[in-house]
Amino acid sequence: MTQTQQTETDVDSATPNDRDFGDISRLVVKIGSSLLTDNGKGLNRDAFAGWAIQLAKLQREGVEVILVSSGAVAEGVARMELDERPKTLRSLQACAAIGQMGLIQAWSSEFMIHGIQTAQVLLTHEDLSNRERYLNTGEALLKLLSWKVVPVINENDSIAIDEIRFGDNDTLGAMVASLTRADLYIILTDQNGVYDDNPSENPNANLIQSTRAMDDTLFDVAGDGGKLGRGGMLTKIRAARLASMGGCPTVIAFGNEDSVITRVCNGEILGTHLYSDNDRTGARKQWLAAHSQMAGKLTLDDGAAKAIVSNNNSLLTVGIAAISGNFQSGDVVECVNLKGERIAIGRTNVSALELQKYISQGQDLDEMNKLMSHELSEVVIHRDYLTVI
Repeated sequence: MTQTQQTETDVDSATPNDRDFGDISRLVVKIGSSLLTDNGKGLNRDAFAGWAIQLAKLQREGVEVILVSSGAVAEGVARMELDERPKTLRSLQACAAIGQMGLIQAWSSEFMIHGIQTAQVLLTHEDLSNRERYLNTGEALLKLLSWKVVPVINENDSIAIDEIRFGDNDTLGAMVASLTRADLYIILTDQNGVYDDNPSENPNANLIQSTRAMDDTLFDVAGDGGKLGRGGMLTKIRAARLASMGGCPTVIAFGNEDSVITRVCNGEILGTHLYSDNDRTGARKQWLAAHSQMAGKLTLDDGAAKAIVSNNNSLLTVGIAAISGNFQSGDVVECVNLKGERIAIGRTNVSALELQKYISQGQDLDEMNKLMSHELSEVVIHRDYLTVI
């Protein structure tokens, strides 16, 4: 089924739009709940079959395939015949546990038709926020791919609590794309892509054909999620930005378009192409950027913000204007400017309590260290553990 296409526009005309991704050796595909469950009516097995055919074809051509599949909660809602997605955490967890059974069975059955084994991988943010577990997850996924197994990844909604949730599978897919150094990340949704206005309200809205993932104007046109899922276009744009930090381009496209996955991989212009304009970020900084849950926040004065963004400097104690959160040394925190805009993420060398004492008392660093059991470093976040967003 093909949705009616709106007028297309190329936001960045200086960039070619032939979608020449080169030789794709590793692909991450994320499929949203509304597509998988036919807008809440239950798992759409015909659609599953179509996507499996495309992914099996790509695997036969030598492409390693990773599938990020939503739908567990929505399938649980359908199986329990609920009118809408529950609001309470316990009900959501129960629906996820019920729906995950049908979801993974459906994928396993469809891929087995093509002689392909699948593997269920359930993750929480905590799994990937810990550096050791993050690297171990990557090794496990690479081993599955070497065996020509298709990992089917989903957030572990049945046990995740708010503090350790990704919040949406768009972000999870981007983290997996960065972790595995994928060549392309495709997000399949119930929209044609990203528009320059709301197409349901403005019939003259233009589909953005191609632009930089880091184009801040994309946030002006992003919308909210539907009743069955947590992610809207905003989360997809943020996910594309995250993937781009690993050098991975993203295509957001209508999931029920005929042969959409293979056509995108072959370079056909479908959906919105959000490309990376930088080389791959270093592995450590890439891991930092993948954090969607922060332990705290540091507000920086204008001088510190400029030093970090423009000069790639470390963050020093003297540049911190305010602190929030109860983070400890080694935790990952966000850095914002005086306007409250996030500019960087980093791993701090000191705790919030130590920094708060320094700022509130306004003491010289040497004087502070005389009062403390250990020396307070002048460098709050070293530039090697600091990534600009």
